[in-house]
Amino acid sequence: MKHNADHTTLRKRILGILILLAVLGLMALISWKMAAPVLRLTKDPHSLRAYIDSRGPAGVLLFMLLVILQVFAAVVPGGPFQIAAGYAFGIIKGTLICTAATAIGSILVFLLSRKFGMRFIRLFFSEEKIKSVKILKTEGTETLLIFLLFLIPGSPKDLLSYLVGLTDLPLRKWIPIVTIGRFPSILFSAMSGSALQSQRYVVFAVIMCLFGALTIAGTLWYRRRSGQ
Repeated sequence: MKHNADHTTLRKRILGILILLAVLGLMALISWKMAAPVLRLTKDPHSLRAYIDSRGPAGVLLFMLLVILQVFAAVVPGGPFQIAAGYAFGIIKGTLICTAATAIGSILVFLLSRKFGMRFIRLFFSEEKIKSVKILKTEGTETLLIFLLFLIPGSPKDLLSYLVGLTDLPLRKWIPIVTIGRFPSILFSAMSGSALQSQRYVVFAVIMCLFGALTIAGTLWYRRRSGQ
């Protein structure tokens, strides 16, 4: 009986690893084939807008895919994509597109982290980075605290998205947290992108300065709470 149990466990582990490798391989293929052109254009919002407009709804879906992949990559900052969304789509549409794509990416990361644990997270983050997040506990983490971590600018939201999957937070609570909590930051970024597109440079500068101040305050609060 023990031999059969061990054999079943081994098969499950092998299957899990194969599924994980398949997901990562698919992400790499999509990034190489489809997302790479859009990624290059995020440095030039004017060209990005023309590229997306020329492809209609497919351009919007491609941009959303890129944002989802950014959540997975984590080391790539999300701010430029959010600013580019405001430039290319306007404040409302750009905010909604980025919010939806970020939520989808965060939900996928949450589910994969919960399924595969640390061996999945270590594919994207160093041990030092993971250990630096002391503010989350594997059990009993307060829902309000997690929401605040995603609401304030300056906290490492992509890394936290991976680690929250290791807590006991249910998915039904995670979805509104990641959607509502990241909305203000995305809105600020989309507003700055829209201001840049309409050449309202003073408005752009004011928004960026305000958001920068909030980010500094949020970073200090996060470091104080995490004991850094």
